[in-house]
Amino acid sequence: MFFKSHRFIGSFPEVKQCPQEGVPEFAFAGRSNVGKSSLLNYLANVRGLARISQTPGKTQLINYFMIDEAWHLVDLPGYGYAKVPKTIRSGFQKMITDYIAQSESLKCLFLLIDARVPPQEADLEFTNKLGQLGIPFVLVFTKADKYPSTRFKKNIEDFKKEMLKSWDPLPQIFITSAEKKIGRDALVEFIQDVMKGE
Repeated sequence: MFFKSHRFIGSFPEVKQCPQEGVPEFAFAGRSNVGKSSLLNYLANVRGLARISQTPGKTQLINYFMIDEAWHLVDLPGYGYAKVPKTIRSGFQKMITDYIAQSESLKCLFLLIDARVPPQEADLEFTNKLGQLGIPFVLVFTKADKYPSTRFKKNIEDFKKEMLKSWDPLPQIFITSAEKKIGRDALVEFIQDVMKGE
């Protein structure tokens, strides 16, 4: 499965400046350095769609891409640790919260979780924020290059256990690796299914 076309629309510092075309939106969020840019490039099958950096916090605006002239892929700033001043990190948080609370076109948020590490409080807190706001979302475990090795499986199972303390049922879960080319077809099929339900 491949998308036929993709184009960059723009980067926006505030939700009120974002496109208001009524086009369905699929947003991607996660902690800084979760591998979001790599996953977006893999998903769109375009090497340079999103900029990849080894430095957390490089995505500092709300980035919009038009896919197949049918829907927007929205790349949100990373939350959590970033090598930027605290005031700017706070700005990231507000930008993300404003977007998920105010976007009328958001169909689903893809919450990216690093499969290499144990459950992180910032990620669990973000799932609860999405629940409080009634935002539809799925979990996308990234960097699962060696899945189903014991460590990767344990991290994912531990995250699910933590979520079950406040969630029932759990959101849909995808396991991906941009490096090993794992999980793309399942994500594309999910987006297509949501679009068909429009």
